[in-house]
Amino acid sequence: MIYRHAAAFGFALSLTLGAPAFAQDDAAPAVEVQADTVLATVNGENITVAHVIASRQTLAQQYQQLPDDVLFSGLVEQLIQQTVLGQAADEISRRNEIILENTRREMAAAQHVDAIVTDAVTEDALQKAYDAQYADAEPTKEFSAAHILVATEDEAKELITKLDGGADFAELAKEFSTGPSGPGGGDLGWFGPGMMVKPFEDAVFALETGAVSAPVQTQFGWHVVKLNETRMVGAPELDEVRAELAAQIEADAVDVALQALLDGATIERTALEGIDPAVSRDMTLLDN
Repeated sequence: MIYRHAAAFGFALSLTLGAPAFAQDDAAPAVEVQADTVLATVNGENITVAHVIASRQTLAQQYQQLPDDVLFSGLVEQLIQQTVLGQAADEISRRNEIILENTRREMAAAQHVDAIVTDAVTEDALQKAYDAQYADAEPTKEFSAAHILVATEDEAKELITKLDGGADFAELAKEFSTGPSGPGGGDLGWFGPGMMVKPFEDAVFALETGAVSAPVQTQFGWHVVKLNETRMVGAPELDEVRAELAAQIEADAVDVALQALLDGATIERTALEGIDPAVSRDMTLLDN
């Protein structure tokens, strides 16, 4: 969008030329500022510390890494440039009015969602969610396995012959496996029921510890699987799943709040059947 290019150009220009009027002398006393402290006035329109703070949050990451003294003066100059350019425009375009309306909706919605999730995620809520999910959880069996993935059954059978002859499984995986675990000797780490595709899982479940499977076919190819060990795992500690539970609590709270707002709102919908969905790509309509 044009206004974004103009802002980026203004900021780059201010960094290139510098802003001596705002350069700070190391010996100058610190000035106590508030959000509404005025840093510049352009034809009667104030630019404040709050404007600089908000503007900084929108900068690309490479600008965020610049020293504060460079950014501070540069942002003030950018805001001055934006202000005079904006004042020179007779009025904001219809396109930008629409964009601003959507931006305001988005920001207002995000603000309300933040308030909802902040109130929802409490220690009591986390404990209740943990108890509901894990209080009656039975220990589950987990498996540590490795595999060698190849393209054909004949290749898999040849690998099994090598293993029967005393070859090292991990070394064969490094040499022949086409899967991402190959460089690590085929090691798949620990996994539980439902985490692997069904044919592979069935083969693992049927193995004794230390045993190697017959060739196993999945949508990924042919596998030779070795079961390294098994273990029984109980419910995790609350702190181990705190982030997962918090995310679920947040999602549930937003869903409930949103549904309540929708139920209480007066919403009149236009039938969409007769409208070409491709209209959503027609930016020229915003200029009418």
